Amino acid sequence: MTPIVGTASGPGLGFGTDGIRGVAGEQLTPLLALQVGYWAGCVLDPPGPVLLGMDSRSSGPMLAAALSAGLTAAGREVWDLGLCPTPAVARLVGLTGATAGLMISASHNPPADNGIKLFGNGGTKLTAIQRQGIEAGLAGAWEQTFTAAAAVHRRSDLLRRYVTALKQSLQCPDLSGLRVVLDLCWGAATVCTEELFRSLGAEVIVLHGRPDGRRINVDCGSTAMAPLATAVLAHGADCGFAFDGDADRVLAVDERGRPVDGDHILFLWGSALAAADLLPERRLVATIMSNLGFERAWRADGGTLLRTPVGDQHVQAEMARTGTVLGGEQSGHILCAHHGSVGDGLMTALQLARILCAADSSFSSLVDAAFVAYPQKLTNVPVPDRNVRSNWRACKPLRQALERAEQAMADQGRVLVRPSGTEPLLRVMIEATDQATVDHWSETLAAMAAHHLVPAAVSG
Repeated sequence: MTPIVGTASGPGLGFGTDGIRGVAGEQLTPLLALQVGYWAGCVLDPPGPVLLGMDSRSSGPMLAAALSAGLTAAGREVWDLGLCPTPAVARLVGLTGATAGLMISASHNPPADNGIKLFGNGGTKLTAIQRQGIEAGLAGAWEQTFTAAAAVHRRSDLLRRYVTALKQSLQCPDLSGLRVVLDLCWGAATVCTEELFRSLGAEVIVLHGRPDGRRINVDCGSTAMAPLATAVLAHGADCGFAFDGDADRVLAVDERGRPVDGDHILFLWGSALAAADLLPERRLVATIMSNLGFERAWRADGGTLLRTPVGDQHVQAEMARTGTVLGGEQSGHILCAHHGSVGDGLMTALQLARILCAADSSFSSLVDAAFVAYPQKLTNVPVPDRNVRSNWRACKPLRQALERAEQAMADQGRVLVRPSGTEPLLRVMIEATDQATVDHWSETLAAMAAHHLVPAAVSG
């Protein structure tokens, strides 16, 4: 077989922070998807049926056909869920007796992109050995053999079991009296979210509520919160929730139209679990991106906050290592061990809605009482060369500028520079006690990165 992919650190598409992702038809081709399906079918244990889902992207059916061909050629029966959230695939692996799951989605990326996320037995992330095994097959290290092709079955009916599990996760499954706006992002959340909230008694206003692969994540959802904030104010809603393309993350808006990110979600959900004696040692897991205001307020309240690198797989690993039941990312990717092993935007939105219904105050009052976030700014610098992004510390001028920023802010702020795991970007985050300092160092470091890391022909 001709190698078409390198390892994660080599040329081509490898496994990033969340599976394989690239421009559909260019980097992520049907041939690549077929081979991913085949080698996944060979590597994943134990033998048995594999679930397959997708978001609403136009390239989804093409990649689903290719993945199904590869899986069945490896002797794996495929249960095709069709349009569904990523967490539905992970949850249903455990609920149905399937042995693995594949999800076709590029999450919050633009419509032209797509990706493949893989879940092993029990709905957990793949192990390093499993990922390496698939990549070795893709790189031509193993000989390909053919097993008698298995069958593909359409199983969209299984989504009812996922929705039932979500309802059962609520201690008090009654959202009567709650007026909520849902931005479904033209994506995977459109398949069941509106019906779910209405069935629990909520009054629902829906934005971008049908599947549309041409507009998924375009000026809507968790990457563009303005339409949701406008709708919450216009309808006098109690809250709003914005999902990303595959509904594994969610961000919120309070009744005043203010955004509520993953840090505040973790604080509020963590406080509710602690009050119910369901949060051991008041311990949370967050990432290096989480706000200092959040960390200091949580510690002042007697809690413990552990930080990991960016990426839900790092959060999940630290939760498993420490026995922590709640963790997540500022981006709204929240994991709760009580309800599965992956982030679930629908689950998170339901839990926040339940907390709000049980409170005697407004959403904004709950947020204000939690903590005051430090001013923070994230600047994305396009750096097309992957090796340059990964080795940005080799740039002495940028490294020296970062050191000056750290010295100037001391313990009143922090700097974080990191390459994106899913896009050709270098992310520069500045956080400090005042906005002027944040703006100054954001502009300085971003300009330094663009000048020294991007060839003149690219940067213009």
